[in-house]
Amino acid sequence: MKTYNVDENGFYGEFGGAYVPEILYKTVEDLKNQYLPIIESPEFVAEYNQLLKDYVGRPSALYYAKRMSEKYGCKLYLKREDLNHTGAHKINNAIGQILLAKKMGKKRIIAETGAGQHGVATATVCALMNMPCRVYMGDTDVARQRPNVERMKMLGAEVFPVQSGNKTLKDATNEAIRDWCCHPADTFYIIGSTVGPHPYPDMVARLQSVISKEIKEQLLEKEDRDYPDYLMACIGGGSNAAGTIYHYIDDERVKIVLGEAGGYGIDTQETAASLNIGTPGILHGSRIKVMQDEDGQIIEPYSISAGLDYPGTGPIHCNLYETGRAQVLPINDDEALDAAFELTRMEGIIPALESSHALALLPKMKFNPTDIVVLTVSGRGDKDMETYLKNVR
Repeated sequence: MKTYNVDENGFYGEFGGAYVPEILYKTVEDLKNQYLPIIESPEFVAEYNQLLKDYVGRPSALYYAKRMSEKYGCKLYLKREDLNHTGAHKINNAIGQILLAKKMGKKRIIAETGAGQHGVATATVCALMNMPCRVYMGDTDVARQRPNVERMKMLGAEVFPVQSGNKTLKDATNEAIRDWCCHPADTFYIIGSTVGPHPYPDMVARLQSVISKEIKEQLLEKEDRDYPDYLMACIGGGSNAAGTIYHYIDDERVKIVLGEAGGYGIDTQETAASLNIGTPGILHGSRIKVMQDEDGQIIEPYSISAGLDYPGTGPIHCNLYETGRAQVLPINDDEALDAAFELTRMEGIIPALESSHALALLPKMKFNPTDIVVLTVSGRGDKDMETYLKNVR
């Protein structure tokens, strides 16, 4: 049977793999050999599930959005990852990776962050597990996501503002990889999304797959069937989307629709819609679709949303897009802002700007009244209040 999951070489179709500097080869190889035996062990599973339940507050609610359902002519359920401890889906992955790091004997944690949600999640689990933590964050993002920077510092993490490039997520990732190259033996790099060299995309997707596992159980209880007609999510690196679709990826009954950051429009230079306009290339250790010029130089991305402001997307989603398994639509800044205010006023939920790119897919769809639609609200909007206040609808 054809599968959209990773193969034994770390590829999703033509995308993925591990393209790393020689100094990191042993570190990445060790991780590749150890991650599955560890995360599938009964001891790990028990500890991980206990923390998800008692610390994160899972299962997260699957909420029937009555007014939005009426407006869009379907049965719309919101998967409420915004209700997790730290306010986003990122904590699911951070807890899993720090447990893995401890079991591998690592002594120090580094991470990259854009919107700051992964940085906060990493700083949180480092406080919980008493491990030193350094978070790399582009200086542009430090300014626009100030509340999360202060949370990371309060949690005891060192926040390192990155001054290179356009000072956003790509540049933070570059700096984190440089650090990793200098300290490969004792440092564990907690990557926040389904990007980077194999096994990271698969590992992060597995740790986030708790989302689709719960969707199956919750739909069975609410609708007497365990699959929706549509799954919808926003996509930057792609971890909340990967978690949302994980248990449905090979189930062709389920349509996958994802929203990536269109910025000011895909026909402008100010966009981050890498699946729609990118070409295959190597970035941060894997072969993905990248925004690049003819010489292979990265074109700086732009999005109003710091978490989607990245010039590529994880290999899982590159393959789903290229094979036609997933429909990926670019969502412009204005569409995302409109969607954020609509959800706030119709359902009393203030979403993160990232999640608003998924909500903005709804007006572009034509549903049947019986269609069951599950849309993941990947994070809450506290961190984006300044942007919202500047752009009141």
